[in-house]
Amino acid sequence: MAKPSAGDSETQGCENSADSSLEVLEREYAQGVLISEVVLNNGNSETSKNARRRRQSKAAKDVKRPGETIIKGHRSYDLMLSLQLGIRYTVGKITPIQAREMRTSDYGPRACFWMNFPITGSRLTPAHHAVDFKWKDYCPMVFRNLRDMFKIDTTDYMISICGSDALRELSSPGKSGSIFLLSQDDRFMIKTLRKSEAKVLLRMLPYYYHHVHTYENTLVTKFFGIHRVKPSSGRKFLFVVMGNMFYTELRVHRRFDLKGSSLGRSNEKIEIDVNTTFKDLDLNYSFHLEPTWRDALLKQIGTDSEFLRNQGIMDYSLLLGLHYRARQSLKRGASCHESLVPDKLAILTEDSMEEKASCNYREGLVLVQRGSDQKGEIVVSPHIRGSPLGLSSACFEEVDLLIPCTARLPIQLGVNMPARAKKQEEDGSKSLCQVYDVVLYIGIIDILQKYNMKKKIEHAYKSIKYKYNPLSISSVKPQFYSERFLKFIHTVFPQNSS
Repeated sequence: MAKPSAGDSETQGCENSADSSLEVLEREYAQGVLISEVVLNNGNSETSKNARRRRQSKAAKDVKRPGETIIKGHRSYDLMLSLQLGIRYTVGKITPIQAREMRTSDYGPRACFWMNFPITGSRLTPAHHAVDFKWKDYCPMVFRNLRDMFKIDTTDYMISICGSDALRELSSPGKSGSIFLLSQDDRFMIKTLRKSEAKVLLRMLPYYYHHVHTYENTLVTKFFGIHRVKPSSGRKFLFVVMGNMFYTELRVHRRFDLKGSSLGRSNEKIEIDVNTTFKDLDLNYSFHLEPTWRDALLKQIGTDSEFLRNQGIMDYSLLLGLHYRARQSLKRGASCHESLVPDKLAILTEDSMEEKASCNYREGLVLVQRGSDQKGEIVVSPHIRGSPLGLSSACFEEVDLLIPCTARLPIQLGVNMPARAKKQEEDGSKSLCQVYDVVLYIGIIDILQKYNMKKKIEHAYKSIKYKYNPLSISSVKPQFYSERFLKFIHTVFPQNSS
């Protein structure tokens, strides 16, 4: 979109856009981030439009996608083919069955079926290019209902995971050594499970189903299937299919894995890129949300933490993704004397949106009220189904975030949440402060670790070694873990000062 400019005041440029003597700027954004600026002689020329399309296409191709594409000869190639064949068979088998309420018999390790997949094919299975394997599917009716609950279309699900495009393998971000696979469209993540983790998930599944059904804004990981692949030679693999919380319209520039403990909670990698996950000790931000959004977020995190505590779960994390709203913010930031509260938001109606969208609102995020007949496709994350959030200071039932020149995105709890990020740094004897406009993505992950004997031994050993510093040790009882986790999260999202 061409934008007028007049010196340092872009707002003034908007008001005087009729003056033909002013320069016309073409600004190109990649997922909300300004990546280029070109001075145009005529912003409406076909040449300019074609050049813009070429640059946008090139920028999209240049975006580095995480993971390594699994092609023939890759160490995980046979595993990927087996997984895709099995899921295609499972979904095809369960879909024709009429949806119904859950029964006790739908849960547990015995609520499963298995099928042999010989390489030559059989009466029920096709021939394939992997190795002979045995497929086992757990609680298919439960996960079918969960997919329906999150409005995941069966065809889209199969195309995403089992289509002609290969999956991508991610490097394991943790110490578990699990294999992480990502669908080519980034919607779903597939992770190998330890046997103990699979047992935990199957045992808690009735309570998990009730929790996500009751709380539509829950932030806990969304599970869509548990499967087992046992090749004719080699070890068996247990997999869980999950929604990818970073399947977003905007690029996630920073991501943090937060537990509320300090021992080993920093990233020690020498090479840092956009896919690096930082930890508690690396976090030098506090995030200021619109007051009612903060209250709703902390309430839901508390509810989810209580659910996990009641299930005997500990060692879970708050996964936090940041999108910086403009490249300049990374360099400049705002003054700490400016308002940290993102409730001074420019509210536009549909009628005035196009007229004023070309202005750059420096004092806050730009919001636009959605019309009832909205058109255009919006990326819908497969891990959230809650209602869009509104503002306490306005009577709008639904408010959207306007990303300059790109798209309107629905603001939901944990998804597309505008905030002010306050960054505190020490520079010698001075304490420096910067404020950035950001968009947040939030979820609770790693929810399959019980406080079992292994964790009790780890707790005893580290208590002696580190003289039982309760803030440092991650392996603690679920009750204490929950209390410490919530206390830490309240410091990450502090109450806005008046």
